[in-house]
Amino acid sequence: MEFSITALSPETAKTGCVVVGVHSGKELTPPARRIDQASRGALRKALPDLQEKTGSTLLLRGLPGVAAERVLLVSLGARKDFAAAQFRDAVRGAAAALRELGAKDAALFLVEAKVASQPLHWNARHAVLVLREAFYRFDQMKSQKKDAAPSLEHVVLPLSAKPPLPQALAEASAVADGMALAKTLGNLPPNVCTPAYLADEAKKLARQFKLDVEVLERSDMHKLGMGALLAVTAGSHQPPKLIVLRYQGAAKSAKPIALVGKGITFDTGGISLKPAGEMDEMKFDMSGAGSVLGAIRALAGMKAPVNVVGVIPTCENMPGGQATRPGDIVKTMSGQTVEILNTDAEGRLILCDALEYAGRYNPEVVVDIATLTGACVVALGHIATGLFANDQKLADEIRAAGEDAFDRVWQMPLWEEYQEGLRSNFADFANIGGRPGGAITAASFLARFTRKYRWAHLDIAGTAWKSGREKGSTGRPVPLLVRFALRHAGRK
Repeated sequence: MEFSITALSPETAKTGCVVVGVHSGKELTPPARRIDQASRGALRKALPDLQEKTGSTLLLRGLPGVAAERVLLVSLGARKDFAAAQFRDAVRGAAAALRELGAKDAALFLVEAKVASQPLHWNARHAVLVLREAFYRFDQMKSQKKDAAPSLEHVVLPLSAKPPLPQALAEASAVADGMALAKTLGNLPPNVCTPAYLADEAKKLARQFKLDVEVLERSDMHKLGMGALLAVTAGSHQPPKLIVLRYQGAAKSAKPIALVGKGITFDTGGISLKPAGEMDEMKFDMSGAGSVLGAIRALAGMKAPVNVVGVIPTCENMPGGQATRPGDIVKTMSGQTVEILNTDAEGRLILCDALEYAGRYNPEVVVDIATLTGACVVALGHIATGLFANDQKLADEIRAAGEDAFDRVWQMPLWEEYQEGLRSNFADFANIGGRPGGAITAASFLARFTRKYRWAHLDIAGTAWKSGREKGSTGRPVPLLVRFALRHAGRK
């Protein structure tokens, strides 16, 4: 799908479909009014058939005085309530209608709508992301694919092509590419998307965008003393990998942002075996890794002025004769010892060694991304990602980037008192606390390995994928990570 910015008049635009908005109370937006005037009131006559729920649509064909083959009306809800969520819902509704329609091109006049205090380039960026997301499909593993309907090939955003609109368009297209990569990696089955597969994907990105890549093997991890990561992979026949992917878009002297992504390609829970129900969804436990690859792909694709290093520890967590047992004690790369009380608290074990390793790159900041705890899902549901940080300025940056990207976070406490829950009689500390505050004690565990630098932790257990009929990866938090990196580099 290609996007362009061209000033157009809705009534004279020669395209397969013109998309215009209508607020509650039959209040026509300016583009809709122009079409109504050109068609001698034909549009307004059709309004009783348009539901007022935001995102509802009504398709009109062959309106007199209108050059486009079709006009798609989209409900925007009450104008006083029209904000970011409503704008995205409206574009999503339009995308669903366009997908069913099969038009090859369209002009999206919804981007002219005033969205609270947002500038037009925000509208353009989010319109592209929502449209691309609506048209994403994963059918690589199906032997018999349905005949694809004619797809939407070109969308015009009818705006004046003044800066920063072209830049916003390029950014959104790159982010959409990164999200598509993260989604596909998450949706692939675990017998395909193995640690070696993720390493190969990183190498492909390195070749495509001329990035630096390094893949550490099991022997390298032994030499580095990564006892926690090795403990998690002990029961698996799949060899573990530690992937380091570096993008340099700024001066060599500029410190990088380090993104550390959890890459458990399948999580059985190990000896602390998970229940069978919905265990298939544990293929999504590598979503942190996928989001790091997706974010770096996006940043490299738009040639962002920032340096980023992605550190991805990846392995399987399986039971077996060689698997780590509850009660085992391991020594981490940092030299600290951990009593493993539950082998299903494995994400923090691979991350602690990766976080220690990330410090070698002298990062400006470090952000880890992990489907870490079910407790975070209980606390925040599937709307907000959990945010923890040892630096409030960094937390504020991430929160602002999340609002800008509509990939939102909610900050949780990281007070020292929570460390008491990790006390162990036999090692420096344990890998779990009790049930209360489980997402916080998990973050507190990671905090013990990040005292040397500014660090934030994103718990995406509730936001990385959907269950049920819409089961699949969401591609989050790629938009958040990209917006954070750009804003951190000074690009708003």
